[in-house]
Amino acid sequence: MVQCVILAAGEGKRMRPLTGSRPKVMIPVANRPMLEHLINAIRDCGINEFVLVVGYHEAAVRHHFGDGSDFGVSIRYVTQKRQRGTGDAVLNVLSHVNGDFLLLNGDMILSREDIKAVLSSPSPALGICKSDHPRDFGVVTVKDGIITGFEEKSENPKSDLINAGLYLFNYDLFSHLKLITPSPRGELELTDALLPYIKAGSLHAVMLSSWADMGSPWDLLTANEVLLVSLSSCIEGEIEDGVVLKGAVQVGKGTVVKAGTYIEGPCVIGKDCRIGPHAYIRGATAIGDNCHIGHSIELKNSIVMNHSNIPHFNYVGDSVIASGCNFGAGTKIANLRHDKKCISAGGVNTRRKKFGAVIGDDVLFGINCSVNVGAVIGNRCRIAPHCFVTGVISDDSVVKR
Repeated sequence: MVQCVILAAGEGKRMRPLTGSRPKVMIPVANRPMLEHLINAIRDCGINEFVLVVGYHEAAVRHHFGDGSDFGVSIRYVTQKRQRGTGDAVLNVLSHVNGDFLLLNGDMILSREDIKAVLSSPSPALGICKSDHPRDFGVVTVKDGIITGFEEKSENPKSDLINAGLYLFNYDLFSHLKLITPSPRGELELTDALLPYIKAGSLHAVMLSSWADMGSPWDLLTANEVLLVSLSSCIEGEIEDGVVLKGAVQVGKGTVVKAGTYIEGPCVIGKDCRIGPHAYIRGATAIGDNCHIGHSIELKNSIVMNHSNIPHFNYVGDSVIASGCNFGAGTKIANLRHDKKCISAGGVNTRRKKFGAVIGDDVLFGINCSVNVGAVIGNRCRIAPHCFVTGVISDDSVVKR
């Protein structure tokens, strides 16, 4: 039986401030940690034995998944005590693997069909996909279904095919891992162990039909959109008279949707929330547990994590709001430049023409604040009333007029 090893030890520095209090793999997408979506998809392909390599904030992973029985699988954990690279992370599972195994990064969304395609390939195999910005990834060259070359984040990539971080290996991998040396950044890189396979012409390429990489916070919105496409309606909470639900909408137990609220699916709302009255929630929105989305709110294409409140006369579009945030009445987030060009956040091009803000945990806004496109607001910030917020705001900042 094929086992599955998932690398889930990293912090995900490019995901800050969202990873200040949680590992990257536990950031919710469509109201579930991204790692949960991955485990469920792999389980549905017939694999039920998992080894998770954990490290940064590992308690969050262990607490959520336990021994795996609640998810219909068996999970063992291996701790990577120091972040010494992906090669070192895989070496830690040496005593837990006994044959062919699926190996993948825990910070992506994959389809069941693509996982099955890799499992059906001869070992060793590597999942690849096309990218319109390959210089941001490891690039591969392929001939007749065999990987012929690999280069890491080249300014002049030799192809538009990238390493998707999904592998099928056998036990021979460990003999190659034991021979690699630290890279220029001082880490043991898993990709260095691919070179003997490439030289021997034995590394098979499997083209993936879809792939959602979670490199930066705005990538969460794309993954959220993809996952919500297949959402089915399920109402477990209370829907008052005068509420309009259009399309696929899920409402969790204990949630009350008050009169005058209009919800366009796909939209998922967690448990014990208060929605409305007279709220307008538009498609591709995920609202966590214990949230308050109140009177005269417009919310679209966004992720709102647990215990956050957007209660009075607010607009939030194309944004990621972490846990424990509170918006003062009239506070709004802009999500479109006047010139309609792609929006940058923290000096990085999001490649999105519509993008609002990334807001960390426990951020409190006063009344009538304005948040500019591409703003990144750190954890535990306090924003005084009537402030204009733009750019990157560090953790624990106090912003005044």
